[in-house]
Amino acid sequence: MRLSIFPLTGAILFPGLQLPLHMFEPRYRALVGDALARDRRIAMIQPKQAREGAPLYDVGCVGKIGEIEALDDGRYNLVLEGESRFRLTRELDVTTSFRQVEGELIPEDGDEVLSGIERAGFEREARRFADAQGYSVDWDAVAQLDDQSLINGVSQIAPFDGASKQALLEAPDLAARCELLIQLMYFFGRQNGTDDRVTLQ
Repeated sequence: MRLSIFPLTGAILFPGLQLPLHMFEPRYRALVGDALARDRRIAMIQPKQAREGAPLYDVGCVGKIGEIEALDDGRYNLVLEGESRFRLTRELDVTTSFRQVEGELIPEDGDEVLSGIERAGFEREARRFADAQGYSVDWDAVAQLDDQSLINGVSQIAPFDGASKQALLEAPDLAARCELLIQLMYFFGRQNGTDDRVTLQ
C-alpha cells in the first residue's frame, strides 16, 4: 500500500496508542492537508540518520488523525492514533514535498498477553528504573493496565535512543518486546549507577 510518511528521529507509534504532534514545516503541513483530503492516515517511521533524505528503517506504524487543531498561521496540532505496524518495501519517486513509500501491513495479535513471571519481572525492573531516573509513577494505575497497553506504552514514551526504540517497535511479539524493555531499562539504569538487578527465574 502507498503511504505518506512523517520521518522523525526518536518518535515511534504503536497500534492502539496515541502520539501528539505539532506540524509546522510547510511540507508537513502539506502532508496533513493531503491526509485530511484522503483517508486521514499518516505513517510514522524513523530515518537512520538525522539528515534530509536519510535512509529509513524497515518498520514503522500507520496512524489515523484523531483530534486536530488548525492554527491561524497554517500550523497543526494533532493526535495520531496508531493503527498497524508496516514493513517498508520501497520508497517512491514522487513530486510531493513530503516523502511516500510502499509498505506492507504487519498482522497484529490483539490478544497477546504476558505470563505472570514476565509481567512481574517487567514491573520490578520498571520500578528500579523509575526510581533511578527520579520519575513519579502511579503504580496502582500501572497495575490496572493490560499487558499490551503497558509494554507498548512504555516502549513508546521511554527515554531511550532512536535505535533502541526502533528495536522495540520491530520486536516480533509482546514477550520479546517485554524482555528487550527489561534489558534496556537495566542498561540505561546501570549507566546511572543502579546495577542491583534481580532476575526472576
